[in-house]
Amino acid sequence: MSDDIEPGDPYPDSGARLPFPRREDLQNDPEALAVYDRFVDPKSDTYAGLRGPGGIRLHSPRLAVSQLPNNRYIRREAGITARERELAILATARELDSQFEWMAHEEPAQRAGISEEIIETLRLRGPLDRLPEADAALVRLAREAFTDRNVSKQTYAAALRQFGARKLIDIVQLMGNYAGTALVLSVFAVPLHPGKAPRLPPR
Repeated sequence: MSDDIEPGDPYPDSGARLPFPRREDLQNDPEALAVYDRFVDPKSDTYAGLRGPGGIRLHSPRLAVSQLPNNRYIRREAGITARERELAILATARELDSQFEWMAHEEPAQRAGISEEIIETLRLRGPLDRLPEADAALVRLAREAFTDRNVSKQTYAAALRQFGARKLIDIVQLMGNYAGTALVLSVFAVPLHPGKAPRLPPR
């Protein structure tokens, strides 16, 4: 820790409570080094690179590496459509008030075919009666799980009917992954990208 930085203060390079990880500190871990190089590669598909939760997790290199197979499965191989994935992420970000996650996924949600009306319903925590049945089932599941801390029998049954047991488990795990990311973003005070303003209104 720099002598000039008090615990909890932002570092000048990252703006977060931890600095960017240093490549030279990962030389003895080729897998973590590959993760670092992917994050700093401007051609990679990462949204935030080191300027997001990935940069924080690389301070625990084996954690960063161990998450890759799970993330790859849940995002790319589980059979969850891009639209379902982005809806689940936005619903999680909204319920946990994660400005960074919302900012990172609002545009991908639009590209995945989620209408502006649905996005605004999530952003403002509006009523779900005008959403398609599957969308409403997913969003209601997130609202009850994260905000009420209790999923009703009716909400569970509706989600199970829409997605089936296997996909429902994968969607719930996806939400859990992003809930964990929201926690990392909060504890380490990862800021929004420069020039970005918060999109989620206070409740």
